[in-house]
Amino acid sequence: MDNRDFDAAAFADYLHRHETKDLLRFLTCGSVDDGKSTLIGRLLYDTKLLFEDQLATLQKDSMKHGTVGEDIDFALLVDGLEAEREQGITIDVAYRFFATDKRKFIVADTPGHEQYTRNMATGASNADLAVILIDARKGVLTQTRRHSYIASLLGIKNVVLAINKIDLVDYSRDVFDKILADYDSFAHELTFQSIQPIPMSARFGDNVTQRGEKLGWYDGPTLIEHLEAVDVSSDAIHKPFRMPVQWVNRPNLDFRGYSGTIASGKLTKGDELVVAASGRTSSVKAIVTYDGEKESAIAGEAVTVTLADEIDISRGDLLSEVTHRPEVADQFSAHLIWMHDEPLMPGRSYLFKIGTRTVSGSVTEIKYNVDVNSFQRLAAKKVALNEVSVVNLSFREPIAFDAYAENPQTGGFIVIDRLSNLTVGAGMIDFALRRASNIHWQAIDLDKKARGELMAQRPAALWFTGLSGAGKSTVANLVEKRLFAMGKHTYLLDGDNIRHGLNRDLGFTEADRVENIRRVAETARLFVDAGVIVLCSFISPYRAERRMARELLEPGEFVEVFVDTPLHVAERRDPKGLYKQARQGRIKNFTGIDSPYEPPEAAEINLAAGMAPPEDLAEQVIHYLEEHGYLG
Repeated sequence: MDNRDFDAAAFADYLHRHETKDLLRFLTCGSVDDGKSTLIGRLLYDTKLLFEDQLATLQKDSMKHGTVGEDIDFALLVDGLEAEREQGITIDVAYRFFATDKRKFIVADTPGHEQYTRNMATGASNADLAVILIDARKGVLTQTRRHSYIASLLGIKNVVLAINKIDLVDYSRDVFDKILADYDSFAHELTFQSIQPIPMSARFGDNVTQRGEKLGWYDGPTLIEHLEAVDVSSDAIHKPFRMPVQWVNRPNLDFRGYSGTIASGKLTKGDELVVAASGRTSSVKAIVTYDGEKESAIAGEAVTVTLADEIDISRGDLLSEVTHRPEVADQFSAHLIWMHDEPLMPGRSYLFKIGTRTVSGSVTEIKYNVDVNSFQRLAAKKVALNEVSVVNLSFREPIAFDAYAENPQTGGFIVIDRLSNLTVGAGMIDFALRRASNIHWQAIDLDKKARGELMAQRPAALWFTGLSGAGKSTVANLVEKRLFAMGKHTYLLDGDNIRHGLNRDLGFTEADRVENIRRVAETARLFVDAGVIVLCSFISPYRAERRMARELLEPGEFVEVFVDTPLHVAERRDPKGLYKQARQGRIKNFTGIDSPYEPPEAAEINLAAGMAPPEDLAEQVIHYLEEHGYLG
């Protein structure tokens, strides 16, 4: 064998060993200036993963942005945003890859500031281990507790307690022992399986990859030794089979497969599977991958499954074992981490994505918020940015799920704002609310179509929205009088009148406004089901709630009527003197003054209320109803 053959064989062997190394995903977290970015930079430097040009750039950047004098500032390897370098903080989650002879690693550097807690939760969602840094000079801080709680909540079982900057306290063992005792005093309430404390200096490399000469009193592993040895093998393969269907694969008329990534368990050709929500069953005909067909596949593999029978399966369905089916429900208790500047409002409609399934729903109750400092339960009416809450959820349709503690892949979800499409929250299902299991739809022979035909009309909800003083109630009242004269069956729900009865317990905060419209929308749905044309006159300032009301009804049953009156015109009318009181500060949360109004973007009827008398506006509504077949 010549040298070229030997080199090729050795290189192939090296590649094989590298490919077969297992992978550890971990994150660094903690408070501001605990040294998270510096630690990762030191790991990259000590594992010799920096090229000469990168090292030269780092040395140059250290002179410009560094905070450690003439030494290399390793934090600059990770803090890549200009704002991060200018402020000396981490803002976004930064991911870095490195490897040793024993293992490959992906590390997420997460921000320490409280306002970026949502970024920390994002980094923790896929991590096997958390390195929680503590500045030896400051000890356990609020963010230390907050990040530890979130890491535990998200199911991280292994923690390294990195007591950093030990050089700044003269490598004191007493300081180390006190911090460890303080941390243990609250961490025992969390769900960590192992906590490995390590004293270190990320700046000088003590106990990162090499032992510190001044830390002879510490006989535990260095950070890299622990990361190489810690057992974080997933137990997902030993759990019941679950595979969310990502898409239906139809390359030609002769092939129908169901593609997705196996969330847990093992799949073998011939296994009996069930579509969790529908209960339809079949057996596995073939398991197809990019490399061809396989006899079996395990958790983490992306596969396409073909079945022996033609059954109804679509994106969002969950395939599972016949003998270990997941639960199916539409109401849940869940933990929720809120990630948006605008607070969560109970009753507001959001999209919830769990696995590959997206459904609409809402938070029906905030049971309590969690004080992450004391773990106390706090009464709350809303959930603000970075807060953790326990809530009740209600979805529009049942979904298949497992409790997050049993299977994070099928029990975790994200919350999406319906208008902006932004991810505003992340949650973990705890359990189904059993009280919903004994409530069923009662079959009724007469439906709204039959009732409407008897009245020679098509039932609908006319939803009048606009500013206070816009003329909504005036126009709605005129429309109802015209419909009554035509022999139509109607009912008018007016905002002021409803607040004297059904909604007398509600105020005018944003949360109360959301609940006000939710109740009215449910009431309007009952009138529509009765075959009636119901007229709803409400400011209803938020698009999200008007969308929620629309989605309660079938297509064509919700007619949005925008009574478009400019603010200065409505304020000039001010029939009840409300604008004047709001300007004087005597009425809080008044729409148009100190509370926003979100005008419709695509209302069925737009009434230029400042340009025509109410009688003409009412005729425009009647004309629309006649043109679209609502009046028989």
